[in-house]
Amino acid sequence: MNKFLEAVANVFRIPDLRKRVLFTLAMLAVYRLGGHIPTPGIDAARLEQFFTQNQGTLFGFFDLFSGGMFRRMTIFALGIMPYITASIILQLLTVVIPTLEKLQKEGELGRRKITQWTRYLTIGLSLMQSFGIAAALQSSEGGFVVNPGPGFILMTMLTLTTGTAFIMWLGEQITERGIGNGMSLIIFAGIVVNLPHAIGEIYTNAFVTRQWPILQLLVILILMVAVIAFIVLVERGERRIPVQYAKRVVGRKLMGGQATHLPLKVNAGGVIPVIFASSLLAFPQTLRQVAWVRDNPWISGMLDSIGHSQPLYFTIYVIGIIFFCFFYVSIIFNPNEAADNMRKYGGFVPGIRPGRNTAEYMNKILTRITMVGGLYLSLLSILPEIMISGIRLQTLPVVGNFIDNTFPRWLLDGLGVSFYFGGTSLLIVVGVAMDFVNQVEAQLIMRHYEGFTPRSGRIRGRRSVF
Repeated sequence: MNKFLEAVANVFRIPDLRKRVLFTLAMLAVYRLGGHIPTPGIDAARLEQFFTQNQGTLFGFFDLFSGGMFRRMTIFALGIMPYITASIILQLLTVVIPTLEKLQKEGELGRRKITQWTRYLTIGLSLMQSFGIAAALQSSEGGFVVNPGPGFILMTMLTLTTGTAFIMWLGEQITERGIGNGMSLIIFAGIVVNLPHAIGEIYTNAFVTRQWPILQLLVILILMVAVIAFIVLVERGERRIPVQYAKRVVGRKLMGGQATHLPLKVNAGGVIPVIFASSLLAFPQTLRQVAWVRDNPWISGMLDSIGHSQPLYFTIYVIGIIFFCFFYVSIIFNPNEAADNMRKYGGFVPGIRPGRNTAEYMNKILTRITMVGGLYLSLLSILPEIMISGIRLQTLPVVGNFIDNTFPRWLLDGLGVSFYFGGTSLLIVVGVAMDFVNQVEAQLIMRHYEGFTPRSGRIRGRRSVF
């Protein structure tokens, strides 16, 4: 603990690092301040009530990434989702469009061009999404719009698109002049802002209303710590493929001859597969808001079978996560290209022939660790869902009555936990926190200070004054 406090103190002893940290906090404060400015012409109270009733739809999914601003329809209601969507679209297009693939390989200049196109696409997506939101609010029967008309639609489009552009600018400023990835920190801030409220609910349930016995509270806290530790362990996990570079003569110098490794992360896709699978399953639930879908017994019954807590929902969820893990990894890593690059520079995997055999060897390893990563993400996403609302195994045909009479109620009905146990949010929070700490630690070690972890203690820190 003393080492951690000393490292925190060292952060504020270094003028440049102190400025970066304070600038990051200031930009996040501006983001949270804008989250309390409402969009003109909307009845916020009715809208928030509507979102409370539709937490499992795409509306609730967007609300997660906007930090609750979508349900209040503030100027930052769209959040950073248009930028994330634009980034994913361009990343997928690099596989099929040679021009984008060439730009991606051109270094800093190519990345700047792709970033510029991402901004343009973000504005376009924001305009379309804001128009759809304005039209849906105006045509709904909930009375969300105070003064409907073309003026309301134009004002909403202008407000929400400008808010998204401003958030995008804030994220870029944090990345350039602060600490950490700005876009990730903005999502992080939107999620953890509800942490005090969630802790208050746990305290109320355990000590005020006494709905939870002390044993149940202890189990929840232990499981929460175990899940976070599990995330940290897997997110740091990687499979290192040994690579040996042969000696070669370049001019008058003898180059190469060193042994290194090629790291393959267990969870290379990060939270992207969970986002894809979650949005895919949230879309059918959003269709239930349409009148003709809700009134059709066959369609509504089919949608009920893939609703939250249903066995079919969890089955499709797991299959979707594993599929998108393989899909995303196949985009970001090409074993054939990696093997060719390794052969060009005289590298080889000991015991494996260069070229095609090396590519097949890497592909075999990548398939195994991607499957492990997919199962890890599935477990991480399903376990919180079961804790919150359970899994309705009693709805299964034939064995439903037996399961309902013999299985524990906490498994079938959940624990009713309102805490942020969601797999997507928890993975984002832990991942962004780890990245932020690693970047701060790198800055400390670069300036010959001690970092946060014991392994960084091999460089003793010097003291300085403000």
